[in-house]
Amino acid sequence: MKDSRVSQRSMQVTDPEPSFATRQHRLEAIRREAAQNGRVDAVGVRPGGSPIPVASVATGYYGIPMLKEPQWSWEIPIYFFVGGAAGAAAVVGQFAQMTGADAEVVSDARTVAAIGAILAPALLISDLGVPSRFLNMLRVFKLQSPMSVGVYIVSAFGPSTMLAKIANWQRRNSSGAMLKIIESASGLFSALSGLGMATYTGVLIGATAIPVWNEHIDSLPIHFALSGLGAGVSAIQLMGHEQNRSLNMLGIAASLGEALEGVRVESSSKASSEPLKKGLSGVITRLGGVLSGPLPLALRLAAAFTNDKRSKQLVRAASAATLAGSLFTRIGWIRAGHASARDYRVPLQIAPGQEGAIAGNEEELQVGLNDSEFAKESRKALGTAD
Repeated sequence: MKDSRVSQRSMQVTDPEPSFATRQHRLEAIRREAAQNGRVDAVGVRPGGSPIPVASVATGYYGIPMLKEPQWSWEIPIYFFVGGAAGAAAVVGQFAQMTGADAEVVSDARTVAAIGAILAPALLISDLGVPSRFLNMLRVFKLQSPMSVGVYIVSAFGPSTMLAKIANWQRRNSSGAMLKIIESASGLFSALSGLGMATYTGVLIGATAIPVWNEHIDSLPIHFALSGLGAGVSAIQLMGHEQNRSLNMLGIAASLGEALEGVRVESSSKASSEPLKKGLSGVITRLGGVLSGPLPLALRLAAAFTNDKRSKQLVRAASAATLAGSLFTRIGWIRAGHASARDYRVPLQIAPGQEGAIAGNEEELQVGLNDSEFAKESRKALGTAD
């Protein structure tokens, strides 16, 4: 009650205030001008925090961006990279076993997958901050949620991959039909979940409201899968399989796909794709594209026409470039998401260069926004079409 009386007391207009009479006189003058002319030409002041601020390209919405930037820490792009490479390695290892390929290739592929199966959940839990949050995410399964599906993919990938690696290691020291069955069954499950590891992160960011991610939702899963395939194959080759023809063909296919994806992104003229070409995010994304696309493609093709020693050096260089490019690709896309969230023009359908033309007239700005295709579609969806 005491606080209420104080609040009411502070609102009394009879309190002595030096500028009260002046302000009251100005208010009466504004009323007379409005009654005579139908408008008030004087420039007013809109206090900060007023209940109905005028939205403009200069002030935004209460001075903050319309979209929130991703809250992920540094672990997430590394998690994307490790998970993609490990998932692809699991698929390569299983196909190598099923086709009767070199046993060393199978063993090393399962080793790469197992290392990734350990690091990936550790990085994810580190980003979450509290291990119990990861367990809480397993309490609910939502098929329409990429994050929910992804948690189950990670949870299935780890045990199956480790079991396949342990069985493979045991088979190298002893023989037995049961060990072969265990490795084949767990390896198959690891490969299936590995496909999800290599692709679900692309779906995860593409299903958000961040314009640069959402615009490329159709190609991101394939893009990340090719990047993961290139990284996984390169990691296996650096373990002593530079001359393996099948791995080289997979590396060429992945590099070619990444090069084509880079051409597609560069040829896009949409405003939502600008963070992939401009600023620091553009530099990182382009660097990742060159290192994982044209450069390793050229090196691998050149290796096919040289002697064995030179060929091994070229393949090693291509593998190292692909691994670096795959990591830079993930970092670039995450940073592009941050830049895209800060850009007010894309959600408001404002073309570049129009800020100065419309920022000075708030009425024209509102009319322009109301007449935009985005606004028309929104009104149609709400049943209030023009």
